[in-house]
Amino acid sequence: MLLRKTALALTLATAAVLATTAPAAAAPTAAPTSAPAVAAARTVIVVGGLSGIAVAYEPIANRLRADGYRTFVYQLPGLGFGDIPTSARAFAGYVEQVRASTGASTVDVVAHSEGGLVSRYYLKRLGGTATIGRYVSLGTPHYGTYVANIVAFLGLGSCAGVVACQQMSIGSAFLADLNAGDDTPGAVRYTTIRTLQDELVRPTGNAAVNDGATNVLIQTYCPLRVVGHLGLVLDGTAYTIVRGALADGPVRPNCLAV
Repeated sequence: MLLRKTALALTLATAAVLATTAPAAAAPTAAPTSAPAVAAARTVIVVGGLSGIAVAYEPIANRLRADGYRTFVYQLPGLGFGDIPTSARAFAGYVEQVRASTGASTVDVVAHSEGGLVSRYYLKRLGGTATIGRYVSLGTPHYGTYVANIVAFLGLGSCAGVVACQQMSIGSAFLADLNAGDDTPGAVRYTTIRTLQDELVRPTGNAAVNDGATNVLIQTYCPLRVVGHLGLVLDGTAYTIVRGALADGPVRPNCLAV
């Protein structure tokens, strides 16, 4: 069943890309917040994942705005189907746009799925540690996923021709390069959040990183909480972990949050 769902998801996503030309990231805009003084001091960029349109990340962006952060949503170029380093270079330009428009010297990043790899490549290979204060990833396959390998095994081509899928496969040259040396360079505070029910990141331990990051498995604290891959950007408990990470606080998830 997982194999059929995975193949279907990639087929539908590919069809969506062929039917729709994804626009380049728009000039940074952020909705007003109820705490402008705090928002001016703390800016957050929410980075979307593979096939993730910007509107899908408005729920978590709105939670951040309600907590006083000036928040932007970054949709990956071409919905993230292309080369991850190329997406990272585009993201670097977007970060500079946000900094210029807000006057912020540094920004924080909350990244979902492939977005965590794009922003982590920016940190590690493109000098991003000078401009990012806090990095939070949600269900990012930092060390790859078997699902990407399975799609290739099924004979659908090399990840159905999706470059980013190839790069997220366990053992890919891209991941070997990204994970060589220090996983957490610079003075950035790194947090990863993962869930046992993640349908797309297998094994789920591959969503963690080494070298001093705070790696949070939701079910360690909330064993009855069921959160899927997409649910990580919608779930209330996951958000309480994000909020604590951005505030440099201890890991204290609210297991009853909605």
